[in-house]
Amino acid sequence: MTLRLGDIVASLAGEFDARLVGDPDVLVERLAPLESAGAAELTFLSHPKYQSKLGQSAAACVVVGPAAAEPAMQRGACIIVHDPYLYFARITQLWKQRHQPPPMASVHPSAFIDPLAQLAPDVTVDAFACVGAHAVLGPGVRVGAHGVIGSDVRIGAGTHLAVRVTVADGCSLGERCIVHPGAVIGADGFGFAPHDGRWEKIEQLGAVRIGNDVEIGANTCIDRGALQDTVIDDGVKLDNLVQIGHNVRIGRHTAMAGCVGVAGSATIGAHCTVGGGAVVLGHLSLADHVHVSAASVVTRSIHKPGHYTGLFPIDDNAQWEKNAATLKHLHALRERLKALEQTTEKAFGKKQEKS
Repeated sequence: MTLRLGDIVASLAGEFDARLVGDPDVLVERLAPLESAGAAELTFLSHPKYQSKLGQSAAACVVVGPAAAEPAMQRGACIIVHDPYLYFARITQLWKQRHQPPPMASVHPSAFIDPLAQLAPDVTVDAFACVGAHAVLGPGVRVGAHGVIGSDVRIGAGTHLAVRVTVADGCSLGERCIVHPGAVIGADGFGFAPHDGRWEKIEQLGAVRIGNDVEIGANTCIDRGALQDTVIDDGVKLDNLVQIGHNVRIGRHTAMAGCVGVAGSATIGAHCTVGGGAVVLGHLSLADHVHVSAASVVTRSIHKPGHYTGLFPIDDNAQWEKNAATLKHLHALRERLKALEQTTEKAFGKKQEKS
């Protein structure tokens, strides 16, 4: 399976002002990283720190920005475009579209479709999947093998659910969403009331509402709300193994890396990023354009845009233990310092009176 360089540039010409330097009839067999791309492969350079690898690359063609145009042309064929990273992303989409066409719409004989469900004519439901009563699946929806779509679920046009995805009763997804294997949307939130040494379950009566163009990673869980819905707005991207608690609200085009945990009733703004393994505690609010570093723990609301980090740096274990032990005495040291300041102020005040 190949694509001509000229066809790639022509296909993306409506969105990008890109210039191909080299033979448009060169055939590309694969897409590859810069350091390993071979003579039949297409790659890209988006960050200046990797420019030293450009001259050593054996790639058939390299997508570069204007700043790297001269060395790229000296090396060989290249596509010069203002945003090479975005351009390469579009190439990957084009490549998948051309080489992995979607399956023909069909409902597998082993799938169960409740008679009260409403499926558009071109919906695909794979083997052993289950679609509940009053569920509505829009045009082009795909439900993977062993998927479970609960009753009263709404799924918008062009949304694709991979194998073993569960969408529980009453939840909804917008258009063009992608949900990867094993994700669970609409499980009960973690709500219990203590009583006589036991936990009394608080029934989770809300749902999950997911907007358009959302992508949800493998084995990610989004809990339904207790009384109000959990809301994931348009364009949100969640990596694998992300936990979203009940009644959380996530604003448009926010992205969260793997193993992030967001506790119940937190509100995350639009265009935020949360690094892998970070935690946002419950009932907190993050403003728009807040960026949280990996492994941080957000313990207070953040009201101003910016980049925030909250973690203890890694160190040699013996040194780390010394620092941790010192940290335990920080409050006592603070109190001693305050007392010393007060004593100094009093002594200095008396000295001034005498003078």
